[in-house]
Amino acid sequence: MAKNKTVVHIVWGIVLVLAGIGVFFRIPQVIPKIEQIEQFSSVIFFIRFCFYFLGVLLIGGGAKKIYDNYRPSEK
Repeated sequence: MAKNKTVVHIVWGIVLVLAGIGVFFRIPQVIPKIEQIEQFSSVIFFIRFCFYFLGVLLIGGGAKKIYDNYRPSEK
């Protein structure tokens, strides 16, 4: 049962990393659309920072989950 749990955690970590990479590829396509909205045009740098920070957090969290569960168990 513990082996299945480890596999699920590793797969979830991979999904998080891929989602983070997807955020980085999607940002250049979305930012111009957000800039067209009047209310957001003045804070576009903060919005851009938040998107990139989200991508970094996803990649970092996924990498940590993979690292923590990929190591051989120390019994």
